[in-house]
Amino acid sequence: MSDQIVIQVILLVGVGIVAALLTRTTANARHQAIRRILLVGFVAVAATSVIFPDWLTWLARRVGVGRGADLLLYALVIAFLSFIATSYRRLGELERRITVLTRELALTRSRLEAAAGEPEGPRAAPTDAPAQSLHDHRTALPPADG
Repeated sequence: MSDQIVIQVILLVGVGIVAALLTRTTANARHQAIRRILLVGFVAVAATSVIFPDWLTWLARRVGVGRGADLLLYALVIAFLSFIATSYRRLGELERRITVLTRELALTRSRLEAAAGEPEGPRAAPTDAPAQSLHDHRTALPPADG
């Protein structure tokens, strides 16, 4: 295989890994362990590149890239895409959790107001303290699920 094909295969594998990240959850211990191992590997490679700058150029030429800086750029593009994919998944999870919490809060507020004898639905007279009704009934709220 020519050197140019080797780097193309490596880059395509990197893009494939990013695509796989988009389709998998990232909240379990296995993924956290993999991220930590990759972080330690990144630190080791970065330190080696700083101490022995010619090493990165040697490695770049072995995989078909002309300069070490170009290889570093390719690696950073893959890392950036991975970061974007992970952030996208986390944002989606946070939005889902906020939606669930908002629904639970609305249902709890409705139940508390019904138990206190307040009419359900929009209030006839607007108040300036919507959180006050929850504060008044704070002891009646169910414990939060950690």
